[in-house]
Amino acid sequence: MNKKLHLILIVLALALMAYNVTMIDFENPFEGDSTVALIGILAPLCAIALLLIFRTSKKIEQKIEGK
Repeated sequence: MNKKLHLILIVLALALMAYNVTMIDFENPFEGDSTVALIGILAPLCAIALLLIFRTSKKIEQKIEGK
């Protein structure tokens, strides 16, 4: 995967997180649909972390190969 695709996926994950933040009821954040919104915030965070780990591993792989 190239840098542009990584960037697009990270931006989409951030947009999904922003949308889910608007769905949280801050008075009762662990009840009803707010729980789903909190899970919807954590999932893109995990996806971003995985994408960053993947990008870092590709950089290391390229340095080891001598490119």
